[in-house]
Amino acid sequence: MRSINYRVILVQVLVLLFLCINFMLITTFFMKDFFYTTMRYILFAVTLLSDCLMLILTNFLLVMTYFHLTMQLWLCLIIYILTAVYNLVTPVTLTAMTLERYVAICMPLRHAELCSTRSALRCILIIHGLSSVPCIVVVLVFFASASVSSYKQYTLCSVEVFVPQNWQSLLRAVMIQFYFLILCFAVIFSYVKIMQVAKAASGENKKSTSKGLRTVILHAFQLLLCLIQLCCPFVEAAVLQIDFMLYINVRYFNYITFMLAPRCLSPLIYGLRDEKFFHALKYYALCGLYKKFLFNLTN
Repeated sequence: MRSINYRVILVQVLVLLFLCINFMLITTFFMKDFFYTTMRYILFAVTLLSDCLMLILTNFLLVMTYFHLTMQLWLCLIIYILTAVYNLVTPVTLTAMTLERYVAICMPLRHAELCSTRSALRCILIIHGLSSVPCIVVVLVFFASASVSSYKQYTLCSVEVFVPQNWQSLLRAVMIQFYFLILCFAVIFSYVKIMQVAKAASGENKKSTSKGLRTVILHAFQLLLCLIQLCCPFVEAAVLQIDFMLYINVRYFNYITFMLAPRCLSPLIYGLRDEKFFHALKYYALCGLYKKFLFNLTN
């Protein structure tokens, strides 16, 4: 068995840190009914849960790959389905959060109607449905070509197992690029519309609109990292043909930069920048000792 080097230890520390932060934020979300009855906080919780699942699964696969541990193909298939779906859930949810800010700023009179709790639940179903489409296509193609006996074979679990042919990789790449274009268009559209409202606003409205605009920019940056991460397997596959050690280094860099880094931006955006969530987080983090700064969240 291989010895554990500093890279593996660093990843474990980062994953544990991000999971602890996300767990604290999720706990705060469920402690106040204002949060789980407001659409933007509901979507925020979806990204947190999605990020936690992705961190656990990808870290598990990283450790399995590092120590060259194999598993049966049927188990790898289940893990692949979960990672493929929730790898897209986060960027699609971020786009939905951006559109929610667009409605709140550009269509304030219809915000309560369009962004109700019921609408949020429908939105979550749509998000998961859209995120499942590429995975369903890949899995159906795999089912059509794989024999029944192959599901009991042991293999190193990776996405390459389910897209062995070049045309399958190309199909997957086309679907991801299509999602990339649609999500980018939605974010750019929201940014332009909010920018127009910000220029025309004044006083308190201008302050609120400017804050919404900064939130959209941060969402766009986080979305960019997530979308780059979707393209990483194609870069890694090309590098693997050149040099194996270079492939290991590139994969490690991609995992740290485009998998772990975006997962810490969600807490930054809503855990620290959102005033209501920030004070509630402080209150529960300090076990109620921060009562002086806890205000009426229903205002």
